[in-house]
Amino acid sequence: MRLTKYAHSCLRVEHDRGVLVVDPGVFSDPQALDGADAVLITHEHPDHLDLAALRLHLDQRPLAIHGPASLAGTLGDAAEALRPVESGESFTAAGIAVRAYGGRHAVIHPDIPVIDNLGYLINDVVYHPGDSLVVPEETPVDTLFAPIHAPWSKFSEVVDFIRAVTPRRAYALHDALLNDNGLTVLNRQYAALSGTDYKRLEPGSRVDV
Repeated sequence: MRLTKYAHSCLRVEHDRGVLVVDPGVFSDPQALDGADAVLITHEHPDHLDLAALRLHLDQRPLAIHGPASLAGTLGDAAEALRPVESGESFTAAGIAVRAYGGRHAVIHPDIPVIDNLGYLINDVVYHPGDSLVVPEETPVDTLFAPIHAPWSKFSEVVDFIRAVTPRRAYALHDALLNDNGLTVLNRQYAALSGTDYKRLEPGSRVDV
């Protein structure tokens, strides 16, 4: 499989059976959806779901949307394409095996309602947790995308999450709110403390998985 990291939390996975896109949000390039056969949505927040871009794609090409059942209210008329997923469920998307984990978004603040969130283990190789630090049962994971910065996260907790997943390598996820100063500091600290080969990929970078 070939994986392209787009801005923030968006991944594009290409293989000989199809194209799968994870969390095409408003911070990422809408071109990530070009030619997509299926989409995985971890949760309803716009930095993970660009509804306008998704609807435009659906007007041009049918595709399946996999995600929490609660997405139906956010998707509106695009909900016809939704294939609801529950935590612990295994399914196939764009010809790739996927298993869902978690179920709930990390707590941002007690006054903010907690919404549904699923992490996805793709082809038993790549783990995208969405906005959570849920460790999958299948550890170690070969390739982890770790959310390095968010209103709900704490550096020490993210480090411990990476260590618990024990990946062969980890890449930065959920980083669009950071400026160059923040990226420099966090990249150095994660590389030093995560216990694995940690890197941040610039948007558009490709890796084989």
